[in-house]
Amino acid sequence: MTDEPQRTRRPNLRARIRLTAVEVLYNHPAGLTYTELVQAVRQLHPDRNLKSLSNDLVNLDRHVPAKVYKPIKGVYRHCRFKDTADSTSVEAPKAPLAARPIKVAEEKFYAPFAAWLMHDLEEATVAIPLGGNAFRDRWGTPDVIGKAESRRSDVIKGPTSIVSAEIKVDTASLLIGFGQACAHLLFSHKSYLVVPEDGPAEEMDRLIARCQMFGIGLVTFDATNPAKPGFRLLVRPKKHEPDLYYTNRYIKRVESKLFS
Repeated sequence: MTDEPQRTRRPNLRARIRLTAVEVLYNHPAGLTYTELVQAVRQLHPDRNLKSLSNDLVNLDRHVPAKVYKPIKGVYRHCRFKDTADSTSVEAPKAPLAARPIKVAEEKFYAPFAAWLMHDLEEATVAIPLGGNAFRDRWGTPDVIGKAESRRSDVIKGPTSIVSAEIKVDTASLLIGFGQACAHLLFSHKSYLVVPEDGPAEEMDRLIARCQMFGIGLVTFDATNPAKPGFRLLVRPKKHEPDLYYTNRYIKRVESKLFS
């Protein structure tokens, strides 16, 4: 026999991060979106960089299915609350914001929305910032584009679909943004319009009605805060069949990024 004390095996850092996330969810009966969960855990592990932390928590319900589940897409909830109503609201209504003195560049919201589209809304398996004139078509290039594909674990697998988004930081451009989001339906199965949450009430009501009529997804956000934009889905998009000629024509220009 050896006199060397027996070493206890400590969980690795990723396992500890996930354990922290489970503890956080234990104190949130309504659950948290992916973004909210990442922010909450980061406060407890400030030394962990954001990219690593995000990778730690993606698909948390699959890594610890006995403790975490998803009542709806993009929301993580502790299993102790599984018997309660899954319709519990996760988001509280936001108060109107004061007038913005500083305009933040639109491009700063492309990557955050792409991440939100994948992890919170779960409408895309891969999403990338685009913008500019990548499609060589002023009205044809979305600010964010993504693809939705079946996972290997899915029993029933469906065809690949394309998701696009048009983002506006100026409330004076709401109608222009709506027109661009409609134009993206030429090559996208789903199209989103993302606008500031402090738009004029009457104009926002008309925008909601238009999006519902044309099947455009409508999302609002805090256009002053790229670090915490607080994206909020108001209208879910309707899936439709685009013109595959244009879908293939445009997607070829970003194929290496979207399908690598």
